[in-house]
Amino acid sequence: MLLPQIHQPNDLKHLTTEQLTELAVEIRQFLVEKLSVTGGHLASNLGVVELTLALHYLYDSPKDKFIFDVGHQAYVHKVLTGRMDRFDTLRKYKGLCGFVKRNESEHDVWEAGHSSTSLSAAMGMALARDFKKEDNKVVAVIGDGALTGGMAFEALNHIGHEQRKLTVVLNDNEMSIAPNVGAMHKYLGKIRSDKGYLRAKDEVEQLIKKIPAIGGKIAKTAEKLKDSLKYAMVSGVLFEELGFTYFGPVDGHDLPKLLETFRQADNVDGPVLIHIVTIKGKGYLPAEADSYKWHGITPYKIESGQVVKAAGHPMYTEVFGQTLIELAEQDERIVAVTPAMPGGSGLFPFAARFPDRMIDVGIAEQHAATMCAALAMEGMKPVYAVYSTFMQRAYDQIVHDICRHNANVMFAIDRAGFVGADGETHQGVYDIAFMRHIPNMVIMMPKDENELRHMMKTALEYNDGPIAYRYPRINGLGVPLDQQLMPIPIGQWEKVREGENYAIIASGPMVQMGLEVAEELKRDGMNVAVVNARFMKPLDEEMLLELANSGTRMLVVEEVSQAGSMGSAVLEFYAARGLHDTTVGLMGIPDEFIEHGSIKDQQREAGLTPEHIAASLKALAPGKTWTFQKNSV
Repeated sequence: MLLPQIHQPNDLKHLTTEQLTELAVEIRQFLVEKLSVTGGHLASNLGVVELTLALHYLYDSPKDKFIFDVGHQAYVHKVLTGRMDRFDTLRKYKGLCGFVKRNESEHDVWEAGHSSTSLSAAMGMALARDFKKEDNKVVAVIGDGALTGGMAFEALNHIGHEQRKLTVVLNDNEMSIAPNVGAMHKYLGKIRSDKGYLRAKDEVEQLIKKIPAIGGKIAKTAEKLKDSLKYAMVSGVLFEELGFTYFGPVDGHDLPKLLETFRQADNVDGPVLIHIVTIKGKGYLPAEADSYKWHGITPYKIESGQVVKAAGHPMYTEVFGQTLIELAEQDERIVAVTPAMPGGSGLFPFAARFPDRMIDVGIAEQHAATMCAALAMEGMKPVYAVYSTFMQRAYDQIVHDICRHNANVMFAIDRAGFVGADGETHQGVYDIAFMRHIPNMVIMMPKDENELRHMMKTALEYNDGPIAYRYPRINGLGVPLDQQLMPIPIGQWEKVREGENYAIIASGPMVQMGLEVAEELKRDGMNVAVVNARFMKPLDEEMLLELANSGTRMLVVEEVSQAGSMGSAVLEFYAARGLHDTTVGLMGIPDEFIEHGSIKDQQREAGLTPEHIAASLKALAPGKTWTFQKNSV
């Protein structure tokens, strides 16, 4: 066994190419075994085993910088950089992160959980190296899916212009999470399928070299001949025209060929793009057969590939997808739009039912937002299905193109609140803060999956501008689902439990937690009301005035960033009306990033637990000074 002998990248240097190939097999077996227990991003990591070995074999990390786009494909990198013994803790609370993490290792030089940032980071590091007159190498690894992101094109353009020495490895597996879409995908497919391209290109260059150098005119003619023949072989040699020296396509599982190509690329003084073709899920048949399912996987049985699923009610995402089909059957104006997340957003059934009304734009959140604005202006009913964390990437377009135009776009914001094992890069806790201050926006969140269905009906019948419904990454409560859907009056909250003197104002899953707390406090003689504050914007001003006038002491509880939260909006409301004696406490997520773990771990870390809520309510009693501190109970 070679793997137990690898503790740091330098341990690879003495191995032969044949031994590296053996080590690749052992690493795949290690990942399949470990992730069968912890879950994680399996298929993407199985596809980059040889690539990662080649990088660490030839280069000198951490002096040489490896930048992994998104970072979910860096498990092999973690294995080779001293973290093999921690894989049992992968994606667990206080354990090994599922993405690249700078505080885990000196070999992790760039963190990301979102796509298409690697090339910009690589350019920054190459510039810094040159400014400091250092000589380290910079290598960015980006997938063909991530290459659809606008940032990647911006960076390619700048890198080609600056001509700094750096290497871009394009890991082409024809996938991001779902199958890739778009012109770039088709372009790469053309290169992959044209086996004679590189051979013909080399032959052309050799022919030109034999032309006698008898003046600039012939030299220029030769260059034109080379370009003409090049374009004849492949329509649009995009990367070379952007200023890169292009190598490829190369079999990303052929270690000798990879090593040879990297050595050739090192001799180029300027930016290089190495196009490697890999198989997502390589070496584990279930993952090769269905790389979408095995992109991010829960624990499974190794022999059969059967996923170990916990029993439970349907997730909010599933309820959204089914309800959207029901609404689309009634209204042909509905169009579903997603930025490369049709499966994660629950839209595969919709796509099967309405293939012409399902639009996957690839990893292009900004484009999707502006496109939705135009669709709405032309009388369609676009539903922009997006994770909260990815919606951040379209902030300018939401302000400038949707809200400023008051375009009737419906936002289906999935993964709102804590997301569990994906951690801080994916937490859906900031969308309230960056949306509620934008004019014309309406924001809702349901207390259960049945209310989500009614909110979707509400959004469909709302014609006065953009409207969002956000929902968590959890199973529903299992409540009965109404067949007849009715719109909810905009801005109207509901009391789900009557009480006196005290009230919990909560949204989403916190409503259920508030009901549990109220039931517990009943034993202590406290009769606490619970309000389902299902509209973050606009607020239910009538109910807020009623609570204030009755002297009710209120605790606003939300699984969102406390700064800019609905609770902040409640305080602003009372301040604007001069109701300065109203007692309001706020509980939300403190001003820090909450890392990976279970959702329960994350709630505990933020202090959003029944015990904390109960203690905070008691602290609102007359004569007591209320301060909320996480983990104070």
